[in-house]
This record gives sequence, C-alpha cells and structure tokens, in this order.
Amino acid sequence: MKLLILDAGHCLNLALARVAHRRSDTELAIEAGLGIEADHLRELAPDAVIIPPLSGPMEIEPAAVVSHGEGVDACLAACRETDTPLVWCVSDQLYQDGFDTPIDEHVIPAPRDESLRRLIAIGDRIRSSHPRHLIVRLGPLFALEGGHAWLSGVIDSLVDGENVRAAQDVIFCPTSADAVAMALVGMLHQLNCGSTAWGAYHLAGTEPVSAYTFTSMVRTQLMTRLEGLGERVELGSVQALKHHHDQPLRRVLNCRRVLEAFGVHQKPWRLEVGRLLDDWCQARRGPEEDGTRS
Repeated sequence: MKLLILDAGHCLNLALARVAHRRSDTELAIEAGLGIEADHLRELAPDAVIIPPLSGPMEIEPAAVVSHGEGVDACLAACRETDTPLVWCVSDQLYQDGFDTPIDEHVIPAPRDESLRRLIAIGDRIRSSHPRHLIVRLGPLFALEGGHAWLSGVIDSLVDGENVRAAQDVIFCPTSADAVAMALVGMLHQLNCGSTAWGAYHLAGTEPVSAYTFTSMVRTQLMTRLEGLGERVELGSVQALKHHHDQPLRRVLNCRRVLEAFGVHQKPWRLEVGRLLDDWCQARRGPEEDGTRS
C-alpha cells in the first residue's frame, strides 16, 4: 500500500514515516505543502492521501486557518478527479464550545468562529462529494519531534527554566502522534483490502485531563527521570490559566466507532508520555555513555 502524506515535517507525518519504516507492506510519498495537482496525483498513484491536522486552529491567525482550508479544498478536487481516497485529520478544537458528555462521531461541529466554520463547510463537501474518505477528529497531538509536537516544546521550556502556562479549565484527551499513525495505517490497510467503513471517526487518548494537569504530570515525570540520571536541573514551573469561570469546557471524544469498525483501541496518554520521556532521556544520556560528552 502506498500513501501520500502532505505537509512534510508535521509530527504526525514523522510518526507515519516511523510506522512505514517498520513495515514491508507500506510505502510513503511525501509532499511539502497541501497543494497537489491531479496530474501529479495520477503520476504518484497512491492508495490514499493523508492530510495531518491543523494544530490549535482556535489559537492561530484566522488567515492560517483559511489557508489550510484552501489547501484541503485543492486536495479534495484532485482526489475527486482521480478517485483517490482522502484522509483528513482535524483538531478537536472544531468543537469550539465542547459538550457535557463524550462527543459521538455523528455530531458535526458547529463552531461560532467564522474561520472554523470554513473548515466545517469543507468537511461537508468531502462527505457529500467523495464517498471514499476518512475524517479523523483527534485530541491534542503530542510527540517529541516535528511540527505541532506540543510535548517537545513543553520539555524544552521546562528544562530551560521557563514557566509553562496551561489551561486548568479545558478538559480534553491528549493523543500520541505515534498511536494515531499506527491506527491510520491499520485502518487504511483494512479499507484497501475491501472494508467499506469509510466516514468520520474519533481517535484520542484515554483519560480526560486538563492541559494544566497534563503539563504538571510531564514536569513531575521529567524531574524524576533527570534525578535518576544524576542531573540537577532547575525546571520551570507550571502556571494554571482559567478561561471559563463558570465551569470547565469539556472536549472529550467518544472513540467507540473506530474500535467497532477497525478494532483500534485508544492508547492511554500517560503510558505514551512515559515512553516518550524515556526515549528523550535515552537520547540525552546517549552521548555521555558513548564517552563523547565532555
């Protein structure tokens, strides 16, 4: 199976590359941007095109959201012309106001923000005009490398002694980019082998948590590991922010359908964070063990 992934350098795409490297049945082609012409798509002849999520669409300039939407629209046109399956990953922030209960896949986001509504309109066009599609709504992605990796930025800031500010009253399910990559490849292999389970799916980590609690846990675990390495590092602190004074905003995705259709289980974010922190410490310790650190 050959996959074309767009927006090279995104943390999800780097995770997809790691998954493909471990498998003999998956080949990747990578394009730098979102724009793809139909003729180029015919030349590459992928089994599917994957667009990674725009991270934090509520927190960036509206022009960037509009630009992303235009790229997705152009990709949709090329996929329709060539009848190429399209996978569009989107942020849970499209559920701008959240829900009191876990959000099912059939619930289409209805944000108030105009630029976010443009993305919803694109999703409507995908559903109505391109049957072989996956719209995969994700919790906040974290990874150690690549664009929009989140965790790497938190670690770097803490190690540099900088204070990290995080919302205490927004509840979501952090999601490992590695776990998403493994799930997407598995889903696409099943679809490539005859499954007809196209449509919208939710994929997120287990255990709803606030950004503040998540970041605080990262700090605690990082401190424990650095002390285990015999390092004395004065880590920055984590400062709580409050955006919703009446009650927390909950943005928790119900991921039951992806389990029923593809057998994909959610990965506990605590275990994934622990694994990545172990990897980070191993990389930090490596030069010392090789005798190359003075």
